[in-house]
Amino acid sequence: MRRLLLAAAVAAVATPVLAQAPAGSGGPPLRTAVDGTFAPHAFPRLEGGVQGFNVDLFREVARRLGREITIDSASFSGLVPAMNAGRYDFLAAPVTVTRERAESMLFTEGYLYTEFQFGIRRGNAPIRSLEELRGKAIAVNKGSAYDAWAQQNAERYGFTFQAYDTNPDAVQAVMAGRAYAVLAGNTVVRYAASQQRNLVPDFAIRETRAHWAAPFRRDNVELRNQVETVLECMKRDGTIARLSQQWFGDAPGEDSAERTVFPGYGVPDLPGYDPTPHEPRC
Repeated sequence: MRRLLLAAAVAAVATPVLAQAPAGSGGPPLRTAVDGTFAPHAFPRLEGGVQGFNVDLFREVARRLGREITIDSASFSGLVPAMNAGRYDFLAAPVTVTRERAESMLFTEGYLYTEFQFGIRRGNAPIRSLEELRGKAIAVNKGSAYDAWAQQNAERYGFTFQAYDTNPDAVQAVMAGRAYAVLAGNTVVRYAASQQRNLVPDFAIRETRAHWAAPFRRDNVELRNQVETVLECMKRDGTIARLSQQWFGDAPGEDSAERTVFPGYGVPDLPGYDPTPHEPRC
């Protein structure tokens, strides 16, 4: 397991649950982890360690809390069990908030929306609805949620699909004209488009939209609230939006989760949500 120790500088936020403090005086180092193979959220650096949107995001959260942070890189399947066993205080990896997960973990509010999105080759006619997939071929990453969606909906919408071992292979199928569109997560499509100028982010399946948020153990309410308060300050001052543009290639809209401060603590209308009003002092 690779470990990256990220030293925090002077805290920039005073919140209702944590007074402003010099670096290192806000408590012991935060312990967290990411899936280090999920670009651009977390992926290896040539010089060692990991980099990516989620690494930068929670490095800044720790800095503002006046704490150091230790980020492990591990398989996603083992992250939640490790957190529940006490190895980690929370997870920096993007985790989709579902009702089932919210019944067993506490979540911050979403810092990103995740939704299924198509990417098409520049110059191709845009996809305006799922009905326009009829007669087209789409490329997906084999074994992913997008592969499962394609299998479930190919007959309904009249498209064919090709499953590839990696998402970059699926993108190349579009660039080579073997497929009309690639289907993946919106942030992955945006990142691929920033690396491949002839790929254009296109139609998003809105009914698949969900929050990507940081999970905590159910008994760790205080830390969840501290981290959420800092995330809200980072939304207000534009930090999360800037990181989003840096890593995903374009500026998020005004109604994006990167810019939206949700009421209360957690994801509204899901288990673990606390509607108590609070005003972060940023």
